[in-house]
Amino acid sequence: MGYGMDVRIDKPVSGGEIKVAASKSQSHKLLICSALADDQTYVECADLSDDIEATVSCLKSLGAGISHDGAGFGVKPVEFPVSESFVTQVCGESGATLRFMMPVCCALGVPANFVTVGQLRERPKSPLLEQLVANGCVVSMYKGNLLCSGRLDAGSYNLHGNVSSQFVSGLLLALPLLSGDSMINVEGKIESMPFVNMTMDALGAFGVKAKIRGSRAGRGAVYMIEGPQSYRSPGSIKVEGDWSSAACWLSAGAIGGGSFTCSGLNLGSRQGDMAITRLLERYGAKVVYEGDSVTVAPAKLRGIHIDAADTPDLVPLMAVVASVAEGETSISNAGRLRLIKNDLLRAITETLRALGADIYETQDGLVIKGVKTLRGGTVPSFDDHRIVMMASIASIACDNPVMINVAEAAGKQYSEFFRDFELLGGKISECN
Repeated sequence: MGYGMDVRIDKPVSGGEIKVAASKSQSHKLLICSALADDQTYVECADLSDDIEATVSCLKSLGAGISHDGAGFGVKPVEFPVSESFVTQVCGESGATLRFMMPVCCALGVPANFVTVGQLRERPKSPLLEQLVANGCVVSMYKGNLLCSGRLDAGSYNLHGNVSSQFVSGLLLALPLLSGDSMINVEGKIESMPFVNMTMDALGAFGVKAKIRGSRAGRGAVYMIEGPQSYRSPGSIKVEGDWSSAACWLSAGAIGGGSFTCSGLNLGSRQGDMAITRLLERYGAKVVYEGDSVTVAPAKLRGIHIDAADTPDLVPLMAVVASVAEGETSISNAGRLRLIKNDLLRAITETLRALGADIYETQDGLVIKGVKTLRGGTVPSFDDHRIVMMASIASIACDNPVMINVAEAAGKQYSEFFRDFELLGGKISECN
């Protein structure tokens, strides 16, 4: 069953154990580092998604040789200097692909046409574009796509911390390629700081040095990048399990879907969404750690306050847990979600309210008053994987079936989501 249209959840998940998919965020970065390296690299990563395939396509257009054997990617790096006089970078709807590959192409001096579709055309690209222009490149729009030419100059780059962390990561990946030293001045609190830390780890794994001055807590920082540097292949490297994917099943365990175990996780991970375990413990769920696994079982849940500045992707699932937790839950510092898919906070609110939750929006977050059960019903996906997963997990607490329109959006983040849903006891039918 392809789940390309609407789906009805006839039976929610009931528990079990599953090995989680590989981290999409880490996969993007390790593939880019591998393509820029001095020798071939094997990136151990069995899982594919629409976004990762977009990054692979873009790297291939620069001359990298990339193949997937079912267990991982074999990456033959780009040859320097890049011989292509012009490349087309098909980013699809992947914001990470666009925000990482634009600086990389500009650092290599390769003119490129960045092809985007859907909501990505509306998602923020400033101030990254302004920084590319201020440091030697030319950027223009043509038929909804971005054309970039010129070569980046080494020097000072300035960003505000309340924009996407992907802007900082994109520059960190690109600036080591330049002929001189550079710095990234980040003013104010850095949103989603753990994702920047993951980028620093990826650079270190490939022998690239970047130093940080300023608050480690994310209250502004200066990144110092020497140039030129060479990416050095480690030979092989493994993508760790994705805490964002694990969060779905662990949240299911918390709200009464039985006991769920997620394996293949790094319990010392720098992924921000590892915070899911701490949050579920605060709600009152039973959380057990063993080796590379985490198990969550139901318990009496109580509302809490959540500061979502570093974990915005967890907000949909935390709202589901809150919807059946006793008392009130408030979520703050999630204003960045209003910039995703024409306001993801609104989409979360409308979806859960349609299912029977007592929820309303604030300027930068949500307030949810727990109820005993949700009623179920039909909801749109808003063409967003987070909403599909959120509604699917919410079905555990619903008295009636849940139907999700355009459920194929789940494939953007987690291509095997519905397969795993059924492996964990759920039943789904496709509706025409």
